[in-house]
Amino acid sequence: MLSIAVLAGGQSTRMGQDKAFLEIGGQLVIERVLDQVKSLSDDLFISTNSPEKYSKFGLRMVGDVYPGKATLGGIYSAIHAARHKHVLVVACDMPFLNVELLRHLISLAPTADVIAPLIEPPHPPETTHTVYSKNCLPAIESRLRLNKLRVTGFFDDVSVRYLDRDEVSKYDPDFYSFVNVNTPQDWDKVKILADKLP
Repeated sequence: MLSIAVLAGGQSTRMGQDKAFLEIGGQLVIERVLDQVKSLSDDLFISTNSPEKYSKFGLRMVGDVYPGKATLGGIYSAIHAARHKHVLVVACDMPFLNVELLRHLISLAPTADVIAPLIEPPHPPETTHTVYSKNCLPAIESRLRLNKLRVTGFFDDVSVRYLDRDEVSKYDPDFYSFVNVNTPQDWDKVKILADKLP
């Protein structure tokens, strides 16, 4: 079994409004995310420091163990709070998650401490679409204490299994899984894409 954490801790500063609560076809972006992952785990929770905003979803919510530590702090908190040895971490602003790709990631969980899509090297892996094990906690914690917040900074201290472009494309040939909403321009593209997809 594996836990699933939806990271909802960003400030949405570039977007100008809370991106989790943007609406596509009558459904909030975060609702789309939750709908895609809810069948994959018996331990689905939201990682947020604003629990009042997400209480209507009826899920367990966890705050940051080390506040103010950006995405790495959120990932640490998600791993720390997970009830299972492995946790799939996804972002709240990825409206086109692919369940079959997520199932494949989950199936690989026993093979490494981190299971991460790496689609376009030298660009970094997709760290908010990744499976982490509890073995990552000491390596992340040591970096948080030093305020070294690059998410992949601890990867050298654990075992990592990357999924390259070809492997990901078997499940998501258009890579829509990794579309997210950071800016108004991103949002315009997402709305156009949503009209095209079933």
